[in-house]
Amino acid sequence: MPRTVINLDPDDKAWLESEARKRRVPVTELVRQAIRSYRVREVSRARTALQTALPRTAGIWRHGNALAWQRRLRGEWDRPG
Repeated sequence: MPRTVINLDPDDKAWLESEARKRRVPVTELVRQAIRSYRVREVSRARTALQTALPRTAGIWRHGNALAWQRRLRGEWDRPG
């Protein structure tokens, strides 16, 4: 497992050490748990945001065939200058 060095405020470090003692786990394990929890929450939040946005924005294009419009615009990318 790779090692990482971080700088903490003294109050945060003291709290972290105290919490680790209460839970009877090493500080490193407490940090790993916190990062895992944060990561799971953020991934879930991003997924929820997308799942909310898709139905709210479905069908908002009202200017003809959107796929044809996209292809026309992307065709410009292949044309020189």
